[in-house]
Amino acid sequence: MRKISQVYDIESPRQIKDLTIDELTQLCSDIRAFLIDSISKTGGHLSSNLGIVEVTVAMHYVFDSPKDKMIFDVGHQCYTHKILTGRSTQFATLRKKGGLSGYQKRSESKYDCWEAGHSSTSLSAALGYAIARDLKQEDYNVIALIGDGSLTGGMALEALNDIGSKQKKMVIIFNDNNMSISKNYSGVEKRITDIRASHLYIDLKHDVKNNLKSNKLGSNVLNTLSHFRDRIKDEVIDAPLFKEFNLDYMGPVDGHDIQSLIKVFEAAKEHDGPIVVHVLTQKGKGYKYAEQDKVGKWHGVSPFDVATGKSLSLLPPNEISWSQVISNTVMDLAEKDKTIVAITPAWRREVSY
Repeated sequence: MRKISQVYDIESPRQIKDLTIDELTQLCSDIRAFLIDSISKTGGHLSSNLGIVEVTVAMHYVFDSPKDKMIFDVGHQCYTHKILTGRSTQFATLRKKGGLSGYQKRSESKYDCWEAGHSSTSLSAALGYAIARDLKQEDYNVIALIGDGSLTGGMALEALNDIGSKQKKMVIIFNDNNMSISKNYSGVEKRITDIRASHLYIDLKHDVKNNLKSNKLGSNVLNTLSHFRDRIKDEVIDAPLFKEFNLDYMGPVDGHDIQSLIKVFEAAKEHDGPIVVHVLTQKGKGYKYAEQDKVGKWHGVSPFDVATGKSLSLLPPNEISWSQVISNTVMDLAEKDKTIVAITPAWRREVSY
């Protein structure tokens, strides 16, 4: 197979299946450089996508989209997914009328099985797919990638409860960057922090492919897989938050170590029932200004100068954005009326007036 030298060469995720770990690592670097350069011209969700590159590449290496269903939550984490599914040449039109959507969009690609512009919808959608799959006696994997901020949403918690009850085979990849848009505050976040602090990192020494390749007789595939399942039970640990929902758990895993991610995803793929794979990622990875951001400035950006990080806002001089108009108006009204309380969706920052 020809090596991928340009991100623009990628037309299908099948192209990465035979790449070596070194080649996959280089591909991740190339994708990051592409995202920084492209988003600097168009604007878009930068930090969240820089943080999820290796995880997305490993997902497409192990699983087989579009047969296997991949659901991203929040959907703005799907830029690498779009690159790997042949849409890199459309990034110049990102979030423009008639251009590339900033989220998964079913009408845009056969690789997008779900679409949502807000958080906490992936788990219920994934369970729906798993139930439909089993009712129709079909055979495919369901993978939901959900961020730490999305996991605190009521819809996600309700779905976890249902998933633990139904026990359908599915993989939940918990993308934990300890940030969301800005710093998290919640009881769930405290439990997640306890899991992070445990440092129970998974280190699987052999993945399914290596086990099969080492089978000289080539006739004991099922036995090999069965033995592999039994062996990884020792790697599945009790994480209090997920145990309470009756879910198996693997992690935390370094979300930027492509080799470890592939091994763990291979193990999760062979697991019976629902399993949570906890990956630790760095939001904004690969771009220093985004890496250093602690307030969410680089979460969603307007065009910017890559070298300096300076915004190249397209707003005319002396004009402000729609969001700024709303914020300023509410603040002005609140100064006059102390009984006003503002409630906004997905707000993670403690604010006092």
